[in-house]
Amino acid sequence: MHFDYSQQAFALASTLMPGGVNSPVRAFQSVGGTPLFINHAKGDKVTDIDGNTFIDYVCSWGPGILGHAHPQVIQAVQKACVDGLTFGAPTRKESTLAQLVQQCYPAIEKLRLVNSGTEACMSAIRAARGYTHRDYIIKCIGCYHGHSDGLLVKAGSGLLTQAVADSDGVPSGYTKTTLLAPYNDEKAIQQLFETYPNQIAAVIIEPVAANMGVVPPKPGYLQFLRDITKTYDSILIFDEVITGFRLALGGASEYFGITPDMATFGKIVGGGMPLAAYGGKKEIMDVISPVGSVYQAGTLSGNPIATTAGIETLQILMKDPDIYDRIDYKTAQLAQAYKEKGYTVNRVGSLMSVFFTDQEVVDYASAKTSDTQQFAHYFHIMLDHGIYVAPSQFEAMFISDAHDQKDIEKTIQIIQTYL
Repeated sequence: MHFDYSQQAFALASTLMPGGVNSPVRAFQSVGGTPLFINHAKGDKVTDIDGNTFIDYVCSWGPGILGHAHPQVIQAVQKACVDGLTFGAPTRKESTLAQLVQQCYPAIEKLRLVNSGTEACMSAIRAARGYTHRDYIIKCIGCYHGHSDGLLVKAGSGLLTQAVADSDGVPSGYTKTTLLAPYNDEKAIQQLFETYPNQIAAVIIEPVAANMGVVPPKPGYLQFLRDITKTYDSILIFDEVITGFRLALGGASEYFGITPDMATFGKIVGGGMPLAAYGGKKEIMDVISPVGSVYQAGTLSGNPIATTAGIETLQILMKDPDIYDRIDYKTAQLAQAYKEKGYTVNRVGSLMSVFFTDQEVVDYASAKTSDTQQFAHYFHIMLDHGIYVAPSQFEAMFISDAHDQKDIEKTIQIIQTYL
């Protein structure tokens, strides 16, 4: 394979955008080499501007559960574009999509449509604080809830020290009310609640961590979070930006049988278009303006093109719920192939990560034991053989309904032969 045109495109982009990209992981810095510049995609494949075609296990970081350019979604979007791209005014499509989300996710009594997962998580936390009249939140180390200032934090020298910003440009005051605990550590969460018993507004959690690689919750962990937040009258927020509508129609809530107070969605809810949502109990959501005093707004929120894509995608999933069994089976086949080669594999449904470590990966600390140089070597072996996986150890592999058995078997053959 050659990447001459991608190299030229990247050279130009690097003079125009920081790092040549509009989102950092795209730059291939953790694996080396030149990022692919994609020309088009169809089904389970992407083709770059050099004409190289790859079986795609990135799926635009999750929303491609149906595969790329699903004909029904594309047709609906094209028709919607003729009527106008954005109005800054209500349309019936917003209510249609909200009703579909409610049908899939009963915990959502009311919701707001926004434009990104970052915006959804930021807004959900603001609503939780406004409802409880408390300032502190708990997040887990290694979980990512977008790049809003109060959530870009890392651990200090001890569990109960104040969180410090994980990015320049974030004043310390923005993170002082964010408390941190290791993922899957019940004792740490318990300690935080005992230390700040009447000050914690919410716990926000990826029910399946997918931004330190895929890390499943330990048995009973999500139920523990549900119980302790009820005990202390705090809000439990499931960040289902990745897991929503991917693990099941009802996301991780349905998959694990746990009902949060609020949830955030992205990726699939917009069918691949820029769209996200947050919602929950009616009494919480009614603190949001114009009903309540918690402000949140957006000109493009619920725009008619993105809602069209979301409606079509959710309707397809609802009409064919067997999709979840199909993608689970295909992902299990891939996971088994990696395990037979001796790698550490974490999988929940159609989310999967391969770690280059001898340890069980249960949290951020154990995820960081993975050999990132070995991952980079693996990444380029796969790329050289026509397989596109996420260019970072700490991202997930995504499997879509468009991945047919032939391509799954081809991928397995490459794993068995070259790894």
